[in-house]
Amino acid sequence: MKAKILGLILFSFISQNLFSQKMLPIIKATSSVVDIRDDNKLYKKAWNIVPKEKLDIYTTSGKKVTFYTDIDSITFKINPKKSYDFIILLNGKDSARTQIKYQPSKLYVLKKSGKYNYSDNNYLPKFTYQSPENIGLQNLRKDFKLDSIAGKGNELSQIFNLMHWVHSLIKHDGNSNNPTSQNAADLIKVCKAENRGVNCRMLAITLNECYLSMGIKSRAVTCMPKDKNDNDSHVINMVYSKDLDKWIWMDPTFDAYVMDNKGNLLGVEEVREKLIKNEPLVLNADANWNRELMQTKEGYLYHYMAKNLYRLQTPLMSEYDAETLKKGKEIVYVDLLTSDEFEQVEKKKEILYKDINAKLIFYKLNNPDLFWKKP
Repeated sequence: MKAKILGLILFSFISQNLFSQKMLPIIKATSSVVDIRDDNKLYKKAWNIVPKEKLDIYTTSGKKVTFYTDIDSITFKINPKKSYDFIILLNGKDSARTQIKYQPSKLYVLKKSGKYNYSDNNYLPKFTYQSPENIGLQNLRKDFKLDSIAGKGNELSQIFNLMHWVHSLIKHDGNSNNPTSQNAADLIKVCKAENRGVNCRMLAITLNECYLSMGIKSRAVTCMPKDKNDNDSHVINMVYSKDLDKWIWMDPTFDAYVMDNKGNLLGVEEVREKLIKNEPLVLNADANWNRELMQTKEGYLYHYMAKNLYRLQTPLMSEYDAETLKKGKEIVYVDLLTSDEFEQVEKKKEILYKDINAKLIFYKLNNPDLFWKKP
Protein backbone atom coordinates (compact mmCIF):
# COMPACT_ATOMS: atom_id res chain seq x y z
CA MET A 1 0.00 0.00 0.00
CA LYS A 2 2.84 2.41 0.96
CA ALA A 3 4.59 1.70 -2.35
CA LYS A 4 1.37 2.43 -4.24
CA ILE A 5 0.86 5.76 -2.41
CA LEU A 6 4.50 6.74 -3.03
CA GLY A 7 4.06 5.94 -6.71
CA LEU A 8 0.96 8.10 -6.92
CA ILE A 9 2.76 11.01 -5.24
CA LEU A 10 5.70 10.66 -7.61
CA PHE A 11 3.39 10.43 -10.62
CA SER A 12 1.53 13.52 -9.42
CA PHE A 13 4.80 15.48 -9.00
CA ILE A 14 6.03 14.52 -12.49
CA SER A 15 2.66 15.34 -14.02
CA GLN A 16 2.61 18.76 -12.37
CA ASN A 17 6.17 19.46 -13.50
CA LEU A 18 5.39 18.48 -17.07
CA PHE A 19 2.19 20.51 -16.97
CA SER A 20 4.04 23.61 -15.69
CA GLN A 21 6.63 23.23 -18.46
CA LYS A 22 3.89 22.82 -21.06
CA MET A 23 2.51 26.17 -19.98
CA LEU A 24 5.79 27.78 -21.02
CA PRO A 25 6.55 28.59 -24.68
CA ILE A 26 8.73 25.93 -26.33
CA ILE A 27 11.13 26.29 -29.26
CA LYS A 28 12.99 23.42 -30.87
CA ALA A 29 16.67 23.02 -31.75
CA THR A 30 19.00 20.39 -33.16
CA SER A 31 22.13 22.48 -32.51
CA SER A 32 23.21 23.73 -29.09
CA VAL A 33 24.28 27.11 -30.49
CA VAL A 34 21.84 30.03 -30.55
CA ASP A 35 21.93 33.45 -32.20
CA ILE A 36 20.37 36.39 -30.36
CA ARG A 37 18.98 39.65 -31.69
CA ASP A 38 18.96 42.27 -28.94
CA ASP A 39 17.02 45.25 -30.30
CA ASN A 40 18.69 45.89 -33.68
CA LYS A 41 21.97 44.11 -32.90
CA LEU A 42 22.38 40.49 -34.02
CA TYR A 43 24.88 38.42 -32.00
CA LYS A 44 25.95 35.27 -33.84
CA LYS A 45 26.58 32.15 -31.75
CA ALA A 46 25.89 34.17 -28.61
CA TRP A 47 24.26 31.44 -26.52
CA ASN A 48 24.81 27.76 -25.76
CA ILE A 49 21.93 25.51 -24.79
CA VAL A 50 22.81 23.69 -21.55
CA PRO A 51 19.98 21.35 -20.45
CA LYS A 52 21.87 20.47 -17.24
CA GLU A 53 21.45 24.04 -15.97
CA LYS A 54 18.41 24.47 -13.73
CA LEU A 55 17.76 27.90 -15.25
CA ASP A 56 19.80 29.77 -17.86
CA ILE A 57 19.33 33.54 -17.62
CA TYR A 58 19.96 36.02 -20.42
CA THR A 59 20.05 39.65 -19.26
CA THR A 60 19.20 42.56 -21.53
CA SER A 61 18.71 46.28 -21.40
CA GLY A 62 16.90 46.17 -24.74
CA LYS A 63 13.24 46.50 -25.63
CA LYS A 64 12.97 43.43 -27.86
CA VAL A 65 14.88 40.14 -27.83
CA THR A 66 14.76 37.22 -30.28
CA PHE A 67 16.40 33.79 -29.79
CA TYR A 68 17.21 31.95 -33.05
CA THR A 69 17.96 28.23 -32.94
CA ASP A 70 18.93 26.40 -36.12
CA ILE A 71 15.26 25.52 -36.78
CA ASP A 72 13.11 27.81 -34.64
CA SER A 73 12.87 31.21 -32.98
CA ILE A 74 11.03 33.14 -30.28
CA THR A 75 10.61 36.88 -29.68
CA PHE A 76 9.73 38.87 -26.56
CA LYS A 77 8.95 42.55 -26.11
CA ILE A 78 10.71 43.39 -22.86
CA ASN A 79 8.98 45.00 -19.90
CA PRO A 80 11.66 46.01 -17.34
CA LYS A 81 9.41 44.85 -14.51
CA LYS A 82 8.95 41.32 -15.87
CA SER A 83 11.02 38.26 -16.73
CA TYR A 84 10.28 35.84 -19.57
CA ASP A 85 10.62 32.05 -19.22
CA PHE A 86 10.60 29.54 -22.05
CA ILE A 87 11.89 26.07 -22.93
CA ILE A 88 14.42 25.18 -25.59
CA LEU A 89 13.92 21.54 -26.57
CA LEU A 90 17.19 20.12 -27.89
CA ASN A 91 16.98 17.12 -30.25
CA GLY A 92 13.44 16.42 -29.12
CA LYS A 93 14.43 15.14 -25.68
CA ASP A 94 16.60 17.52 -23.63
CA SER A 95 14.80 20.58 -22.31
CA ALA A 96 16.66 23.71 -21.21
CA ARG A 97 14.65 26.18 -19.15
CA THR A 98 15.67 29.67 -20.22
CA GLN A 99 14.83 33.12 -18.91
CA ILE A 100 15.19 36.60 -20.35
CA LYS A 101 15.53 39.23 -17.65
CA TYR A 102 15.85 42.99 -17.85
CA GLN A 103 18.97 44.60 -16.42
CA PRO A 104 19.78 48.31 -16.72
CA SER A 105 22.61 49.00 -19.15
CA LYS A 106 26.07 49.92 -17.88
CA LEU A 107 25.59 53.34 -19.41
CA TYR A 108 22.27 53.80 -17.59
CA VAL A 109 23.97 52.99 -14.27
CA LEU A 110 26.69 55.56 -15.00
CA LYS A 111 24.10 58.19 -15.90
CA LYS A 112 22.35 57.63 -12.57
CA SER A 113 25.56 58.08 -10.58
CA GLY A 114 25.80 60.72 -7.87
CA LYS A 115 27.20 64.16 -8.65
CA TYR A 116 30.59 65.60 -7.80
CA ASN A 117 31.06 68.35 -5.23
CA TYR A 118 33.33 71.04 -6.66
CA SER A 119 33.48 72.85 -3.33
CA ASP A 120 35.02 69.84 -1.57
CA ASN A 121 38.45 70.97 -0.39
CA ASN A 122 39.50 67.89 1.56
CA TYR A 123 43.25 68.02 2.26
CA LEU A 124 45.32 66.39 -0.45
CA PRO A 125 49.11 66.40 -0.85
CA LYS A 126 50.40 67.62 -4.20
CA PHE A 127 50.53 65.26 -7.19
CA THR A 128 54.13 64.72 -8.27
CA TYR A 129 55.79 63.43 -11.45
CA GLN A 130 59.26 61.97 -11.32
CA SER A 131 62.00 63.68 -13.30
CA PRO A 132 63.42 61.81 -16.32
CA GLU A 133 66.80 62.21 -14.57
CA ASN A 134 65.82 59.40 -12.18
CA ILE A 135 68.34 56.57 -12.73
CA GLY A 136 65.60 53.96 -13.27
CA LEU A 137 63.92 56.12 -15.91
CA GLN A 138 67.29 56.93 -17.52
CA ASN A 139 68.14 53.24 -17.84
CA LEU A 140 64.67 52.45 -19.20
CA ARG A 141 65.04 55.12 -21.85
CA LYS A 142 68.53 53.95 -22.85
CA ASP A 143 68.07 50.16 -22.63
CA PHE A 144 64.91 50.11 -24.76
CA LYS A 145 65.93 52.94 -27.11
CA LEU A 146 62.82 54.94 -26.28
CA ASP A 147 64.14 58.04 -28.08
CA SER A 148 64.04 56.04 -31.28
CA ILE A 149 60.64 54.51 -30.44
CA ALA A 150 59.12 57.92 -29.69
CA GLY A 151 60.63 59.41 -32.84
CA LYS A 152 61.52 62.98 -33.71
CA GLY A 153 58.00 64.18 -34.44
CA ASN A 154 55.88 66.51 -32.32
CA GLU A 155 54.72 65.75 -28.78
CA LEU A 156 51.49 63.98 -29.80
CA SER A 157 53.26 61.72 -32.29
CA GLN A 158 55.67 60.68 -29.52
CA ILE A 159 52.77 59.99 -27.14
CA PHE A 160 51.08 57.80 -29.76
CA ASN A 161 54.28 56.02 -30.82
CA LEU A 162 55.09 54.99 -27.25
CA MET A 163 51.59 53.63 -26.67
CA HIS A 164 51.63 51.67 -29.96
CA TRP A 165 55.02 50.21 -29.00
CA VAL A 166 53.94 49.01 -25.54
CA HIS A 167 50.72 47.59 -26.99
CA SER A 168 52.63 45.63 -29.64
CA LEU A 169 55.46 44.58 -27.33
CA ILE A 170 53.46 43.11 -24.44
CA LYS A 171 50.48 40.82 -24.75
CA HIS A 172 47.47 41.47 -22.53
CA ASP A 173 46.52 38.56 -20.28
CA GLY A 174 43.88 39.50 -17.73
CA ASN A 175 44.26 36.20 -15.87
CA SER A 176 48.02 36.43 -15.34
CA ASN A 177 49.69 36.80 -11.96
CA ASN A 178 51.51 40.08 -11.40
CA PRO A 179 55.31 39.77 -11.22
CA THR A 180 56.86 40.76 -7.88
CA SER A 181 58.85 43.59 -9.42
CA GLN A 182 56.40 45.95 -11.08
CA ASN A 183 58.47 48.43 -13.06
CA ALA A 184 58.57 48.77 -16.84
CA ALA A 185 62.05 47.29 -17.33
CA ASP A 186 61.35 44.16 -15.29
CA LEU A 187 57.84 43.73 -16.69
CA ILE A 188 59.14 43.84 -20.27
CA LYS A 189 61.95 41.41 -19.45
CA VAL A 190 59.76 38.88 -17.63
CA CYS A 191 57.20 38.87 -20.44
CA LYS A 192 59.94 38.17 -22.97
CA ALA A 193 61.71 35.54 -20.84
CA GLU A 194 58.52 33.64 -19.95
CA ASN A 195 56.68 34.30 -23.23
CA ARG A 196 53.75 35.64 -21.26
CA GLY A 197 51.42 38.59 -20.99
CA VAL A 198 50.32 40.80 -18.11
CA ASN A 199 47.09 42.45 -17.05
CA CYS A 200 45.96 45.97 -17.93
CA ARG A 201 47.44 47.44 -14.75
CA MET A 202 50.93 46.24 -15.59
CA LEU A 203 50.55 47.52 -19.16
CA ALA A 204 49.52 50.96 -17.89
CA ILE A 205 52.44 51.02 -15.43
CA THR A 206 54.84 50.15 -18.26
CA LEU A 207 53.51 52.89 -20.52
CA ASN A 208 53.43 55.39 -17.66
CA GLU A 209 57.13 54.92 -16.95
CA CYS A 210 57.99 55.15 -20.64
CA TYR A 211 56.24 58.53 -20.74
CA LEU A 212 57.99 59.74 -17.57
CA SER A 213 61.37 58.67 -18.96
CA MET A 214 60.75 60.96 -21.97
CA GLY A 215 59.72 63.88 -19.77
CA ILE A 216 55.99 63.43 -20.55
CA LYS A 217 53.85 63.71 -17.43
CA SER A 218 51.45 60.81 -17.05
CA ARG A 219 49.48 58.86 -14.47
CA ALA A 220 47.88 55.42 -14.44
CA VAL A 221 44.14 55.58 -13.72
CA THR A 222 42.19 52.65 -12.32
CA CYS A 223 38.64 52.79 -13.67
CA MET A 224 36.19 50.90 -11.46
CA PRO A 225 32.49 49.94 -11.49
CA LYS A 226 29.79 50.91 -9.02
CA ASP A 227 29.38 47.30 -7.89
CA LYS A 228 32.03 46.62 -5.22
CA ASN A 229 31.61 42.88 -5.84
CA ASP A 230 32.56 43.29 -9.49
CA ASN A 231 36.30 42.60 -9.59
CA ASP A 232 36.59 43.52 -13.25
CA SER A 233 38.11 46.99 -13.53
CA HIS A 234 40.35 48.56 -16.17
CA VAL A 235 43.55 50.60 -15.95
CA ILE A 236 44.51 53.18 -18.58
CA ASN A 237 46.78 56.24 -18.75
CA MET A 238 46.00 59.92 -18.42
CA VAL A 239 48.74 61.77 -20.30
CA TYR A 240 49.31 65.50 -20.13
CA SER A 241 49.85 67.12 -23.51
CA LYS A 242 51.63 70.45 -23.16
CA ASP A 243 50.75 71.28 -26.75
CA LEU A 244 47.02 70.78 -26.09
CA ASP A 245 47.24 71.96 -22.46
CA LYS A 246 45.05 69.06 -21.29
CA TRP A 247 44.95 65.46 -20.17
CA ILE A 248 44.29 62.88 -22.89
CA TRP A 249 43.14 59.24 -22.74
CA MET A 250 45.68 56.54 -23.73
CA ASP A 251 44.88 52.83 -23.29
CA PRO A 252 47.80 50.46 -24.05
CA THR A 253 45.66 47.34 -23.57
CA PHE A 254 43.46 48.22 -26.53
CA ASP A 255 45.80 50.69 -28.27
CA ALA A 256 42.90 53.09 -27.85
CA TYR A 257 42.26 56.80 -27.64
CA VAL A 258 39.03 58.78 -27.78
CA MET A 259 37.92 61.88 -29.68
CA ASP A 260 34.84 64.05 -30.05
CA ASN A 261 33.03 64.27 -33.39
CA LYS A 262 35.40 67.05 -34.50
CA GLY A 263 38.51 64.92 -33.97
CA ASN A 264 39.65 66.59 -30.75
CA LEU A 265 41.45 64.26 -28.37
CA LEU A 266 39.64 63.76 -25.06
CA GLY A 267 40.67 63.00 -21.50
CA VAL A 268 39.07 60.57 -19.08
CA GLU A 269 36.94 63.26 -17.42
CA GLU A 270 35.64 64.48 -20.79
CA VAL A 271 34.78 60.97 -21.99
CA ARG A 272 32.88 60.26 -18.79
CA GLU A 273 30.89 63.49 -19.10
CA LYS A 274 30.05 62.91 -22.75
CA LEU A 275 28.83 59.38 -22.00
CA ILE A 276 26.52 60.74 -19.31
CA LYS A 277 25.24 63.57 -21.55
CA ASN A 278 24.81 61.39 -24.68
CA GLU A 279 27.28 63.53 -26.62
CA PRO A 280 29.12 62.07 -29.64
CA LEU A 281 32.31 60.09 -29.11
CA VAL A 282 34.74 58.59 -31.61
CA LEU A 283 37.05 55.63 -30.95
CA ASN A 284 40.16 55.29 -33.12
CA ALA A 285 39.46 52.85 -35.93
CA ASP A 286 42.46 50.61 -35.20
CA ALA A 287 41.70 50.04 -31.49
CA ASN A 288 42.20 46.33 -30.86
CA TRP A 289 42.91 43.60 -28.33
CA ASN A 290 46.23 41.77 -28.80
CA ARG A 291 46.19 42.50 -32.54
CA GLU A 292 43.45 39.86 -32.76
CA LEU A 293 40.10 41.47 -31.98
CA MET A 294 39.08 44.90 -33.24
CA GLN A 295 37.17 47.10 -30.81
CA THR A 296 33.94 48.96 -31.50
CA LYS A 297 32.78 52.21 -29.97
CA GLU A 298 29.65 50.48 -28.68
CA GLY A 299 31.48 47.62 -26.98
CA TYR A 300 34.49 49.51 -25.67
CA LEU A 301 32.96 52.84 -24.64
CA TYR A 302 29.22 52.40 -24.15
CA HIS A 303 29.47 49.03 -22.41
CA TYR A 304 32.92 48.21 -21.01
CA MET A 305 34.19 51.67 -20.08
CA ALA A 306 30.74 52.99 -19.14
CA LYS A 307 30.71 50.27 -16.48
CA ASN A 308 34.22 51.11 -15.33
CA LEU A 309 34.03 54.90 -15.08
CA TYR A 310 31.95 55.05 -11.91
CA ARG A 311 34.91 55.27 -9.48
CA LEU A 312 38.44 56.41 -10.34
CA GLN A 313 41.79 55.98 -8.60
CA THR A 314 45.32 57.21 -9.34
CA PRO A 315 48.69 57.21 -7.51
CA LEU A 316 49.64 60.50 -5.87
CA MET A 317 53.26 60.08 -6.95
CA SER A 318 53.82 59.09 -10.56
CA GLU A 319 57.26 57.52 -10.51
CA TYR A 320 59.45 54.58 -11.47
CA ASP A 321 58.65 51.32 -9.65
CA ALA A 322 55.73 53.07 -7.95
CA GLU A 323 53.69 49.98 -7.09
CA THR A 324 56.35 47.47 -6.08
CA LEU A 325 55.68 46.94 -2.38
CA LYS A 326 58.99 47.01 -0.48
CA LYS A 327 60.19 47.26 3.11
CA GLY A 328 59.48 50.66 4.60
CA LYS A 329 57.68 51.92 1.48
CA GLU A 330 54.62 54.17 1.51
CA ILE A 331 52.31 54.13 -1.54
CA VAL A 332 49.62 56.82 -1.76
CA TYR A 333 46.47 56.68 -3.91
CA VAL A 334 43.72 59.22 -4.55
CA ASP A 335 40.13 58.08 -5.14
CA LEU A 336 37.57 60.24 -6.95
CA LEU A 337 34.09 59.25 -5.81
CA THR A 338 30.58 60.41 -6.62
CA SER A 339 28.48 62.02 -3.88
CA ASP A 340 26.37 58.90 -3.29
CA GLU A 341 29.53 57.07 -2.15
CA PHE A 342 31.59 59.98 -0.84
CA GLU A 343 29.33 60.58 2.16
CA GLN A 344 29.81 57.02 3.35
CA VAL A 345 33.60 56.72 3.35
CA GLU A 346 36.56 57.91 5.38
CA LYS A 347 38.38 60.88 3.88
CA LYS A 348 41.67 59.08 4.46
CA LYS A 349 42.37 55.39 4.94
CA GLU A 350 45.60 53.57 5.77
CA ILE A 351 46.56 49.90 5.38
CA LEU A 352 49.69 48.78 7.23
CA TYR A 353 51.81 45.75 6.30
CA LYS A 354 53.52 45.15 9.63
CA ASP A 355 55.81 42.36 8.41
CA ILE A 356 57.64 44.74 6.06
CA ASN A 357 56.67 48.03 7.71
CA ALA A 358 55.02 49.22 4.49
CA LYS A 359 51.89 51.30 4.16
CA LEU A 360 49.12 52.03 1.64
CA ILE A 361 47.33 55.36 2.04
CA PHE A 362 44.08 56.29 0.28
CA TYR A 363 42.72 59.83 0.06
CA LYS A 364 39.03 60.16 -0.86
CA LEU A 365 37.87 63.09 -2.99
CA ASN A 366 34.56 64.33 -4.33
CA ASN A 367 36.05 67.25 -6.26
CA PRO A 368 37.21 66.37 -9.81
CA ASP A 369 39.10 69.67 -10.11
CA LEU A 370 41.56 68.39 -7.50
CA PHE A 371 41.81 64.95 -9.08
CA TRP A 372 42.42 66.30 -12.61
CA LYS A 373 44.70 69.13 -11.55
CA LYS A 374 47.18 69.98 -14.31
CA PRO A 375 50.87 69.36 -13.54
